[in-house]
Amino acid sequence: MDIILKERVIGLGEKDDLVTVKTGYGRNYLIPKGLAMIANETNRKILANNLKFKDKREASIIAEYTEIADILKGATVNVGAKVGTTEKIFGKITTHHLAEAIKEQLNIEVDRKKITFEGEEIKTLGEYTANLDLHEKVQATVKFAVVAE
Repeated sequence: MDIILKERVIGLGEKDDLVTVKTGYGRNYLIPKGLAMIANETNRKILANNLKFKDKREASIIAEYTEIADILKGATVNVGAKVGTTEKIFGKITTHHLAEAIKEQLNIEVDRKKITFEGEEIKTLGEYTANLDLHEKVQATVKFAVVAE
């Protein structure tokens, strides 16, 4: 039995994949749970049309994220922190702090969950780099400096 997956099914495939499964598995589990639909001629045409538009949307999203990556590559963001007399920060700099600084200084909104720091925790003043996963196909690095407020 040929079916089109509506959602990702572990061990079977991703959304919009056309797969062949045993009839009982398809009719008794996947279709009633809303995970798949029968791959008849009408549904195949709908799938082909959806994939065509999905590719166009994906290309425009990748182009947008590539522009953002180019802006971030050339910029240095200043992150303010309260420090003591030994230039040690009270607390530490987190991805939330960096995301807020990018939003304020570059007017680019970045999800803090997509930011990772290279190396250890940031507890002193200085210059650092962070990696951003903007999209599964677009990654960027941003340089940032931790400065005293």
